[in-house]
Amino acid sequence: MPEEDFVKGFYELKTDLLKRYFSPSQDEYFGSPIAKMIESLDVDSSETSTLYKILDGALTDALYTVLLGLDGEASIGDNNQQMYKLFNEAGNELTNSGEIESYAWEYFHNPK
Repeated sequence: MPEEDFVKGFYELKTDLLKRYFSPSQDEYFGSPIAKMIESLDVDSSETSTLYKILDGALTDALYTVLLGLDGEASIGDNNQQMYKLFNEAGNELTNSGEIESYAWEYFHNPK
């Protein structure tokens, strides 16, 4: 898996989570507890839009920071910034090239 596909997977995770949070399922197994909490707020569409933007921003911050942390460009918790080595299934290193940081910016802050 190349660096771009790795980062894209995190971006798709964010997109899927937001979709699940704002599309409650009646099925207990597949339904998201967060979706049920949002639904229970019984807010109007403007407030729902604001809540969506808040959660979108929070997930972006969290996932973007994790990706940069794995690439050694940000700290992960307690100001512990260090380099990590992450390898794909073919044994190719994904970190230490700066590609994760570049793709993370592209996907999370400048989506296509």
